[in-house]
Amino acid sequence: MKCRLFIFSVLAIPFFFISCQSGREQTDEVKNPAEVSKAKLDSLLKLMTLDEKIALIHASSSFTSGGVPRLGIPELVFSDGPHGVRHEHGRGWFALEDADDKATYLPVGICLASTWNKDLGYEYGVVLGNEAKDRGKDVLLGPGLNIIRSPLNGRNFEYLSEDPFLAGEMGVGYVKGLQEQGVAACAKHYAANNQETDRHNIDVIISKRALHEIYFPAFKAVVQDGGAWSIMGAYNKINGQHTTHHEYLNNEVLKGEWGFDGVVLSDWASVNDTREALLFGTDIEMGTELRRDLNNPVYDEFYLAQPAKEMIESGEVDQRYLDDKARRVLRLMYRSTALSDHGQGKRNVEEHQQIALEVAREGVVLLKNEGLLPLNTSEIKTLAVIGHNANRQFAGRGGSSQVRSLYEITPLEGIKNLVGDAVEVVYAEGYEPYYDESLFADRTGVAASQSRENSRDVALARTANKQLMQEALELARRADAVIFVGGWIHGHDGLPWGEGTYDAEARDKLNLKLIFGQEELIRQINSVNSRTAVVLMGGSNVEMNNWLPDTRAYLHAWYPGMEGGKAIAEILFGEVNPSGKLPMTFANSHKDYPSHSVGEFPGDKTVKYTEDIFVGYRYFDTHNKEVVFPFGFGLSYTTFAFSDLKLTKHNQKVVVECTVTNTGEREGAEVVQVYVHPKQASVDRPIRELKGFEKVHLAPGASAAIQVVLEESAFKYYHPDELRWVLESGDYEIQVGNSSRDIKLRGDVTW
Repeated sequence: MKCRLFIFSVLAIPFFFISCQSGREQTDEVKNPAEVSKAKLDSLLKLMTLDEKIALIHASSSFTSGGVPRLGIPELVFSDGPHGVRHEHGRGWFALEDADDKATYLPVGICLASTWNKDLGYEYGVVLGNEAKDRGKDVLLGPGLNIIRSPLNGRNFEYLSEDPFLAGEMGVGYVKGLQEQGVAACAKHYAANNQETDRHNIDVIISKRALHEIYFPAFKAVVQDGGAWSIMGAYNKINGQHTTHHEYLNNEVLKGEWGFDGVVLSDWASVNDTREALLFGTDIEMGTELRRDLNNPVYDEFYLAQPAKEMIESGEVDQRYLDDKARRVLRLMYRSTALSDHGQGKRNVEEHQQIALEVAREGVVLLKNEGLLPLNTSEIKTLAVIGHNANRQFAGRGGSSQVRSLYEITPLEGIKNLVGDAVEVVYAEGYEPYYDESLFADRTGVAASQSRENSRDVALARTANKQLMQEALELARRADAVIFVGGWIHGHDGLPWGEGTYDAEARDKLNLKLIFGQEELIRQINSVNSRTAVVLMGGSNVEMNNWLPDTRAYLHAWYPGMEGGKAIAEILFGEVNPSGKLPMTFANSHKDYPSHSVGEFPGDKTVKYTEDIFVGYRYFDTHNKEVVFPFGFGLSYTTFAFSDLKLTKHNQKVVVECTVTNTGEREGAEVVQVYVHPKQASVDRPIRELKGFEKVHLAPGASAAIQVVLEESAFKYYHPDELRWVLESGDYEIQVGNSSRDIKLRGDVTW
């Protein structure tokens, strides 16, 4: 049990209480910790010295910010990560080897978004909140809300979608579930942090319209609808100023327009200027020692430590800026486990593992199925499972989001557990990960990027393991069916952190080509066994045109968490009907995406977002560009029909109603996606924008009436010249479907 003794003196009357993580009776004030009056905070601030206030706004160790021992105010304790509570570091930077830090490893963010299930978003947050609380954490660094602008971003697996509405809706549930346990969410990375290449230095050149329509909405949703208690700044600049201390982002928009009363936390080492941090909204500075000596950090030399104190003492910066920061930090402490008792947490319990399983079941996306799936154990005597990823664990990799998982069921284990003695399962690795510096060297500019791509192609051809390939093909020839499990990986064993990584922090991919010779291996397997299902892991798509046409079934599994192998097996053999839908467009090449074909990625010190609001399907659908699998797409083992569209406009809202019927023979789930299209517009607008969705589970032959309410905001755009949201009069088409390119029902409303 974790207990903290807090001592306050208000109006010269001492007040003592003990905050314990237990089931003891709580005071009325503690029962409603979010409602902390400004007067109460101000009374506490008056007791604090300048040094004590300064202590609150910068790090005191790798994952804590300072407290005030004299007043019993504890340090704030932070932890990554978005899909599981990170392993323990103690006060140092490096992981402790003997800590009690095993945790539930949930499917990654993009897998959660693929469920399109808002209830699962909430349950996901509940799991994280309980496990963080059990580990003594006050703030969990998540959810990741950055828009998937390019499929090459190394951290896309942590994020939710290319669409701001979907990211916001899933993020709101996550934040509510987490914070109801008394652990603060810290939505990240605000904002336009869409690449890892040169992330500390790049300057994103972007319009305010694109910020407000694409890159801000998910953050706005978790602030205004989710009630997020903290937000993390990003490394990059936007239009010349670092985002962590950006006057427009923090003061005008976040704390001004949106009314955010929480804490703006820096990313680790994202503060670059003391004066700007004081004036432009940074409330706590973390991690700056990463640019100094990891083994001997000097916390008093942080930008918001001694340098900030000197600026305030000299009068260069008014103390009210410091007081506002300290007040926000104290408010966060009262809201969270730091200064309030939210009960005892729980960790590694069966109910958490069940949520991990449910998210994986609904997040895995079936993209192709030509009569092969589901497999039937009565028709298979020998099953070949091929691919390194079939037996690889992912929890402990990926950068800051790594988790020390209690266990992790691989696809090979899941398949063996499901079929038991009914089927002989034979396994071949097929390919092996390897490291070649030419695949990962830092990119500086488009020309260098192209050169690296060419050298990568050469390296792949040179180093594919022919012996492993032949062993796999021998098994494939004699098997009744094949399951190939491949795709991306988080990293390569035995290399330093950040080296040899594909889906990980601090690195971006060079292209979407399947790594380690997998493309050739899949083609060869298809040639010897036509009953082959491909399962790919990873935070993005891969190039598909050279192997997909001859492949009968394709599942995209992302990184599906500790129960992922079980979920994959259940889907392959039909015990679970797949219901995942893509939260991003799958085009064949990265060059097809607007961030590459219209804008810049990764740029050279500056990155011009000249595609503006036309990100993802907004670009592909509006300009009728070819894709392999569209946004929102995903197959099922049953079929659904949409009918009876009814649109009702009332009180500045539009109510969209329709009926969905399961017309097949299996129980299944469908996602009703509602898009809005202005039929006449005075500015360029996409042909459709997602503005509502509902997931419905139906028995065979059953129907359900679905209702989606569109607020007035669903029809507005951010005027590029007037710099405000505008509702333009005219006709709007409401499009209802199950992907952005499969619109089943259409109707018009007029504003």
